[in-house]
Amino acid sequence: MADTINNDAALMSWLRMAIARAFAGAQPSDLTALKGDASGRRFWRVALTALPTAAAAPPATAIVVDLGPEDLPLYARALELVPTPLVEPPWLTLQRFFSAINVAVPQVYFADCATRRLLVEDVGELPLFDAAARGDAADLFRLAVDQLILIHGRGTAELPPDALPARIAYDERLFRWELEQFLEFGLSALRPGADKAALGAELDYLAARLGRLPRVLSHRDYHGHNLFVQFRSGEPRIRVIDFQDALMAPAAQDLAVLLTTRDTSRLLTPRIEQRVLDYYYGAQVRRQAATMSYDDFVESYRLCVLQHALKVIGRFLYLEGEGRRGYVQYIPYALGQARRILRERADFRALRAALGD
Repeated sequence: MADTINNDAALMSWLRMAIARAFAGAQPSDLTALKGDASGRRFWRVALTALPTAAAAPPATAIVVDLGPEDLPLYARALELVPTPLVEPPWLTLQRFFSAINVAVPQVYFADCATRRLLVEDVGELPLFDAAARGDAADLFRLAVDQLILIHGRGTAELPPDALPARIAYDERLFRWELEQFLEFGLSALRPGADKAALGAELDYLAARLGRLPRVLSHRDYHGHNLFVQFRSGEPRIRVIDFQDALMAPAAQDLAVLLTTRDTSRLLTPRIEQRVLDYYYGAQVRRQAATMSYDDFVESYRLCVLQHALKVIGRFLYLEGEGRRGYVQYIPYALGQARRILRERADFRALRAALGD
């Protein structure tokens, strides 16, 4: 077995126990560490083999998840958005809820809240971003929007009022909190002499505009590396991961993340972007769920794209400064997204001058 968990005998013992409980007569045969992102969670892919005594064949692989020390993201802790202790890790709570409304999240094989470890379904190794680079990006992103419509529609309608996501809102305060890293780290790198007071006032205005928008249940981090593509009889299917930070947010926030995160612009032309937005809005109209006019919906999307781009610039430059390499390559794409939105507007003059072309 690959030595990818630092010879942690306790973790290996746990893994054997978890597999035995989930799949009687199975055992691990190989273990490989997977690359995580900017969170404290860790992941491994484990290969499973059946012993001669096994009653049924286990899946070929599963994913081991170490949830890390924190249940809540930094913003929820910093802004004290959830005052009471949590009954269980949000990943488990949201997995059950999303499964109940038919969102294609991974199945849980074994959960151990005491050790904060999970054994879950392996949804494959083909992120939406990579699949779209090989095939029809528009069709695949529309499939991703189908899952998003399910989250925004049934998810919002059936979310219990005391559920964790119902208690956390992407409101003016949170939007503005996210933009502070842009002021602190983004401007110092991009335009050191910029007028922070004028920029701060415009960021206040942006956060206030976004905070007034209607909200739906939102995945929050719905991008092409948190969505995986599987094929059944040659037909693609989207699988959704990294949903534990779901909250209430403007519908366009998820769309802005899906269509503009990192280097997505390498795949999606403005025409494809427009087609996907029209597809989403048309579905809302057919469901009689549209809460704003088409023009207002597009305006909400543009504001969400701008806020997301600015947030990303600040966040990625902060992570690079902390020694988390690999993020700076996406700064030009985020700048490009912010600049294209600003070019279309008469407001945000200080931002437009600070980012330039």
